[in-house]
Amino acid sequence: MTIQPAAHFIDGAWVAQGGLGDSLNPADGSLAGQYHLGSAALVHDAARAARTAFFGTSWSQAPRLRAQVLFEIADRLEAARSEIADLVVMENGKLRAEAMGETMAAISETRYYAGLARNIRGSMQEIAPGSLSLFHREAAGVAGVIVPWNAPVTLLMRSLAPALAAGCTAVIKPAVQTPLVHARIMAAITAAPSLPAGVINSVNEDGIAVGQAMVASADIDVISFTGSSRTGAAIMAAAAPSLKRVGLELGGKAPAVIFDDADLDHAVHELTHGSLAMAGQICVAAARFLVHAPIAAAFEQKITHAFRAVRTGPGHDPKSQMGSLIDAGNQKRVMGLIEQAGDEGQMILRGGPLDKGAFLTPTLFRIDNLQSPLVQEELFGPIVSVEIFHDEAEAVARANATPYGLAASVFSRDLARSTRVARAIRAGTVWLNAHLKLFAEAETGGYGKSGLGRLHGPEGLHDFLETKHIYMEQGVIGR
Repeated sequence: MTIQPAAHFIDGAWVAQGGLGDSLNPADGSLAGQYHLGSAALVHDAARAARTAFFGTSWSQAPRLRAQVLFEIADRLEAARSEIADLVVMENGKLRAEAMGETMAAISETRYYAGLARNIRGSMQEIAPGSLSLFHREAAGVAGVIVPWNAPVTLLMRSLAPALAAGCTAVIKPAVQTPLVHARIMAAITAAPSLPAGVINSVNEDGIAVGQAMVASADIDVISFTGSSRTGAAIMAAAAPSLKRVGLELGGKAPAVIFDDADLDHAVHELTHGSLAMAGQICVAAARFLVHAPIAAAFEQKITHAFRAVRTGPGHDPKSQMGSLIDAGNQKRVMGLIEQAGDEGQMILRGGPLDKGAFLTPTLFRIDNLQSPLVQEELFGPIVSVEIFHDEAEAVARANATPYGLAASVFSRDLARSTRVARAIRAGTVWLNAHLKLFAEAETGGYGKSGLGRLHGPEGLHDFLETKHIYMEQGVIGR
């Protein structure tokens, strides 16, 4: 596959400026392609174009146009879905089925917000006789969208689609690991015939300079970031001087609570996928198995068998059941965590690398110490802890023992107990007898170090909207 170097897109035109960076295929270390490096100067140009489009066109007051553009984008993404999925496999390393699922989810997200674009409503309140307060919902301005590498299609559209639906214009920064995927998505987006110039702009990264310039830019009003809690905290601090609004979907340490009355075969099936999808490189992946003591031995036996049976290999191989990590650096990092797990806990199943590529087979380890960094920190790989609890109170206490609160799951046949525990767990999403079920219609977001705000669903619009109060006295108007 011959791919032109991925360029920037600013004010309706492709911009091939900056030196060239290499994008590598994590499955074999080969060169996937090249991309033009971004700069603070290009961010300035992109943000000015977005601001000019926001204030100089009817975009923010034209909900029917915005809906039409989003539908056109969805159609063009769907037409390119196979090519996009192939690029995701090549540049990200995940399975072809995962790549296609991600692409289709992004299309669904785009169409969902196309529908909401024509349904943004305010309200009216009569304060006193003849005195009316009108509450108008309007676009916040220019949105800066910072996209992670682990799901470069879905997590772009999860922020961009509601921003456009709300009436914002946008500047996008793709992840440095997936610029070729992003360029193909941008080619589909910018082919929408009704899209005005300057509404959507994109600048490739070069280290961290582009992201920093976006957060500092006086022309960008909102930052929507998906990524690590550490980087999210840095963005929040950098945005403080300008009081820029930030929406942060950050790290997770999702506990899966398995009670003694759970359907173990079903739980094992759900949690094998729920923990190892994208090689565990997803913030809502099941990262901790909290198991009721009476069934601990049986669960461990079943989940170990299931993990051992997972076939790790290249994403383009239909026999593969788990793809690679994003790069060799992360493979080395997780291998260090496996060694640490062997020292601090009891190894149940030790994972390891394949002959080549950034692959690791799954790891399971038992641990009791809640203060261990292995329990407290996001590991972001195919490595999962097993912890034992003895009663419901201990299960809830353990589930809430980390600073994260993005997602969790509860497995039990007792609906009353499942619901009670779900209410007690401090997490933005709790699945019952399931894990890793995500929908355009259902909000996601976190408590604590897992972030601020919500994405997906109607609340996904809130980060990109302002509320304006317009007061009027009927006896005065028109005099």
